[in-house]
Amino acid sequence: MAAFGERFGFAFHAHALGHANRSARVERPFDFIENNFLAGREFKDLQDLNQQARAWCEKVNATWKRSLQASPRELFLQERLRLRPLPIHIPTVYQLHHRIVDGEGLVNVQGNRYSVPWTLIGHRLEVRETKDRVEAYDGHRLVASHAKLLEALHQKIIQAEHRPPRGQGRGRSGPPPEQVELLATEPELKDYLLAYQERHPGRYLRMLRRMRVMVRDYPRAPLLAALRKALEFRLFDLDRLEQMILRRVAKDYFVLDAGPGPAFEEEDHEG
Repeated sequence: MAAFGERFGFAFHAHALGHANRSARVERPFDFIENNFLAGREFKDLQDLNQQARAWCEKVNATWKRSLQASPRELFLQERLRLRPLPIHIPTVYQLHHRIVDGEGLVNVQGNRYSVPWTLIGHRLEVRETKDRVEAYDGHRLVASHAKLLEALHQKIIQAEHRPPRGQGRGRSGPPPEQVELLATEPELKDYLLAYQERHPGRYLRMLRRMRVMVRDYPRAPLLAALRKALEFRLFDLDRLEQMILRRVAKDYFVLDAGPGPAFEEEDHEG
């Protein structure tokens, strides 16, 4: 609503909780809809609900109202002469997100993951979430557009054209997409990743996936401090590395004020 108001030069203000003179204007229409439109109806999906709701509103607005001494449609035709026209182009209202494309070529929006072209793995994209679409932009270029999932959670929405043709995927000599994603997020990981790959090449992919979780979950400063110390001593045990991070997190972010110390009374000494 704030973005919508900004588009047309007005400010949206919610009424105070319990404001009887204003809450009735909000609660009464909800009560009317719940007991007249929703009662006894079934809907195939959200689009079907919206179509039935629009048809029902047209019917209700054409009905004569005793309180108005006219129908809402008739009054609207009279008021329309004094209304200001909207601009020719109305920008879409959207919520803006910035996402780094993960190793599977997906971006996360509100708990669901949407595909983008596989060539953008590790890139930072601008994702615009509207009421019914999720659109990903690389700069000013639209690279993916999906219908927004409203009733599902933890789902993957993948378009076939976002995947490489068979036999044309990432070559064996190229870096893993998890590594590309990690270095795009935090370039200072490079030395530790290369040292780990040299020491434990068979565990490298598993380490990358766990490191991705650490980068996401822990603050940057204690994470990098622990990694520098681990690299200095050639420590590649991820459990011990995580303990080092947690010790720094506890020290730097959870210091509690112990309050004033115990009061000591000065003793009197007789000479």
